[in-house]
Amino acid sequence: MVGQTITKEEVLIAALPYITKYETKTFVIKYGGAAQVDETLRETFAKDVTLLKKIGINIIVVHGGGKEITETLSTMNIQTRFVDGQRYTDERTMEIVQMVLSGKITPEIVTRINRNGGNAVGLCGADAELITASRYSENGKDIGLVGEVTGINTSILDLLLSKGYMPVIAPTAVGSNGEFYNINADFAAAEIAAALRAEKLVYLSDVPGVIVDEKLVSSLTEVKAREMIAVGQISGGMIPKVNSAFRTINAGVNKVHLIDGRIKHSLLLEIFTDEGVGTEMLRSAS
Repeated sequence: MVGQTITKEEVLIAALPYITKYETKTFVIKYGGAAQVDETLRETFAKDVTLLKKIGINIIVVHGGGKEITETLSTMNIQTRFVDGQRYTDERTMEIVQMVLSGKITPEIVTRINRNGGNAVGLCGADAELITASRYSENGKDIGLVGEVTGINTSILDLLLSKGYMPVIAPTAVGSNGEFYNINADFAAAEIAAALRAEKLVYLSDVPGVIVDEKLVSSLTEVKAREMIAVGQISGGMIPKVNSAFRTINAGVNKVHLIDGRIKHSLLLEIFTDEGVGTEMLRSAS
């Protein structure tokens, strides 16, 4: 018992410098993967973000929901089609996207956080034109009502944060003519973090981070990342993740973290320990 008490004290003392450093700062957390579907991890996440808020950090959650959207489309006999990794979104699919994200997933996350005292409030891109977008197009391929973010209404987020609320955001957007767009949750989180010049953007997913030679790379600068990509140490689907992270950093975000949401309390371990549990990407070596 004495040993356990000392260990707990040491953990709290070790966290103190980080608590002091990040008080009043803003973290944008992209929430997805197993952490969003596993019951135990859902509760862990709600407690973790509530704890971060209680110690004075401004928290914004942007959530995904692709798995549930696909399942709902299937039950309604609507075919799911992807083009270069993006869900083709016609008008009927867009209705389902809104129903699942804003009607089901956002309220579930908000309710769970609020049961833990987190004072969360749910939003989608149409609320106060939080996220505006135009139709996305790449290489001339039509992917329907998929949007490219053109603007973030930071004033509504600043207002909610100043009043002690935790925004939980469904990644949809509204166009100039009132049309709705489906937005990739990773892209939405990055745009929000950049617009707010957030201290941290954290991607909580089923990816441990950047792995090279079967070892986790705990810290990565843009120069080092370019070298690793050039020699093939970073490859495949990790390349766009890393490139996106550094674009966000160059837009004003201090650090971007890739962490494994399958690990309980990975969010706290990454933020409040020296070694962390994922990969942090930063402007230059500390």
